[in-house]
Parts: sequence; structure tokens; C-alpha cells
Amino acid sequence: MDAREHLDKANELKLEGNDSFKASKWNEALVSYRTALSHLPPRNQSAKPELDQADIDSAGPAGDPSVAAVSDIPNALDAECAKARAVLHANIGACLSKLEDHKGVVDACSQALSDDPHYVKALQRRATSNEKIGTWSSLTSAQEDYKLLVELLPPGSAELTRTRKVLQSLEPRTRAAQEKETAEMMDKLKGLGNTILGNFGLSTDNFKFEPNGQGGYSMNFSQ
Repeated sequence: MDAREHLDKANELKLEGNDSFKASKWNEALVSYRTALSHLPPRNQSAKPELDQADIDSAGPAGDPSVAAVSDIPNALDAECAKARAVLHANIGACLSKLEDHKGVVDACSQALSDDPHYVKALQRRATSNEKIGTWSSLTSAQEDYKLLVELLPPGSAELTRTRKVLQSLEPRTRAAQEKETAEMMDKLKGLGNTILGNFGLSTDNFKFEPNGQGGYSMNFSQ
């Protein structure tokens, strides 16, 4: 089976996955998409095509690493593989979202975006899942994705309006998460410090930490 035949086979599996997804059979769809991915050659970092968008995307067929190294695949075929790879990873992300595996969604969509950094559906899915994870780092990542989406979405579109509203609402959430996680970290450090300083008749209460106005803290010793 040559590279083109492997691409066609992977596309067939992808379409099976789409049918399963439409029937709300998320796990069956995952199996189809992941099997299709097994036919893809390794990622060629130079091939990053733009994709048409759809809820469950059906662009492009795929290939198989056993067929040939990426350097041996003609450029046009390699671009098809990159396109198919991005679509399959994004579709996996859609399935994992239905299964509420939000960390899995982030990982799958990050894989899709490695092939196409401007893949709107992958950006939207990753941002939404990072919102639901809700940590400081995940909310910061969601902000970055939404900022890029603001640049990519059509002017005047409903999606652009919604994205701007979500981005605006994320600012206080991200700040609150930062403050909460910073406080938790300081509490843990204080506990560790008390364990060590207790050997010298001291505690962290002898050390005062105050914001220095530059995003950090100044420490003062008192008895």
C-alpha cells in the first residue's frame, strides 16, 4: 500500500469517526480517529496549512509512518498529511470534551495547533477546556488563545463578539486564581520554614514579607 492509499484509508476511518460522533458514540469516534492517526507520517514542522472550519472537521485524508520518511513524501502529500493530522487531533479534542476530559482536550488541541497554529476550532476547544480546568496557568493560556482568536475571527461575526466578552470576563478570574494559588504557595512555604526555623527558636512570624511594588516581595526581620 503506497502513501496515497494510506491517506485514503485514514480518511475513511475519519469519516467513520464523524458518523460515530454524530450518533453521540464518543468512545467509538475516538477509536476511529486514533486509528486514523496511526496511519499518519511524523509531523513535518514546515507544513502548517490553513484549515476550513467545521464542528467536526472533515478536511483531508492521512498517511502512514511505515510508508516512507517525511523527507521522502512529495510536498503536496506532506501538506495533506499535516492537514489531516490537525483535523484528527481536533476531532479527538471534540470527543474528549464530550467526555469531560479537559486536560485531554488541551493536549489533543495542542497537537492540532502544532500543525496549524491558526486552526480556529482547535483554539476554541483548547481555550474552553482551559477555562473549565480553572487554574492560574490554564486561565492564562485560555486568555492567550482568545486573544489570538480575536485576531483570526471575521470582523462583525457573532463568534468574535462572544470571544471578546469571554476574554473580558477572564481577567478577574485569572487574577483571583493567581492570588489564591500564591496564597496557598506562601502557606506551604511558611509551614516548611517553621519546621526549619523551629530548630533555632525562630518562626516565619519573625520575617515580614511586603509587596515591593515591582511584582515581588521585600523581607524584613523582626523579633
